[in-house]
Amino acid sequence: MTIFTVFFQMLALLLMIGAGYFITKQGMLDEHTNKQMSKLLVDVFNPLLIAASAANSVGLISQAAMRTVGLIAAGMFAIFIFAGMLLVPVFERDREQQKIFQLMFVFSNLGFIGIPVVSSIVGAEYVVYVTEFILIYTILLYTYGVALLSRRFSLSSLKEMINPGTVLGVAAMVIIIWEIQIPDFLKTAATYLGNVTSPMALAAIGFNLAHSDLKKTFGQVRLYLFAIVKLLILPLLLLPLLRLITNDLPLISVCMVMFGMPVGNIPVMLGMDKGIDVSTGSAAIILTTVLCVFTIPILMFAVTY
Repeated sequence: MTIFTVFFQMLALLLMIGAGYFITKQGMLDEHTNKQMSKLLVDVFNPLLIAASAANSVGLISQAAMRTVGLIAAGMFAIFIFAGMLLVPVFERDREQQKIFQLMFVFSNLGFIGIPVVSSIVGAEYVVYVTEFILIYTILLYTYGVALLSRRFSLSSLKEMINPGTVLGVAAMVIIIWEIQIPDFLKTAATYLGNVTSPMALAAIGFNLAHSDLKKTFGQVRLYLFAIVKLLILPLLLLPLLRLITNDLPLISVCMVMFGMPVGNIPVMLGMDKGIDVSTGSAAIILTTVLCVFTIPILMFAVTY
């Protein structure tokens, strides 16, 4: 797949974000509807897409590859946590805001953006690899993420890990490892429902864009520098290490997509819960999401050469 092919795939995703922006401006998508859409995505459509990917990938993806991806995912998060600790003072001096930047380094949009990108560029059967990243992401969210803002670890927060996403994520691992054959009618239903994820998730991002301060979002030089580091420099530095671990091109492509994902909503949600100003974090979400349309093709070009 050439850099132009990947670019046009990403451009198609950007157009779906634009559709969300347009229907929001036309009054067809309001705050209540967007919240309900987000809940459906988190609790229904996204988990079903992961389960469908696993069911359709039985016999196509080896257990050795799954183990490799698990190790790579754990390594990625460890490096991103360290990079955040090291680089955050470059972008922000305020202690509270530094916590938001540190979270932005670690918690990317692996689901709502990562799944559509992997599905469109590499293939729907490889979405199951994303599951491993999301499972580790979830564990870190309710341990490292909560502890960073609260300065203490809370066992009660671990209860939040039990949700449809993690349950079906674990189920997906079981399906692949034990090569469980799911009846075709169940796979078809899960696939059709799961396919709702991409357009709905991208429309939700368009909703956020429509309600953002565009001048603040696209007018901060430091956020562009942050985006370059997060979306390009760190992933490209990790590529040689990735090639030392595996020479499986689709696997490398999936991992590079995961490395280069834009900032997710979690840093903002956690910051709001703790009463921290999250305006900069909100701007970073929109900016990095738009810029990844251009940075992902560069990463895929680097993978093939």
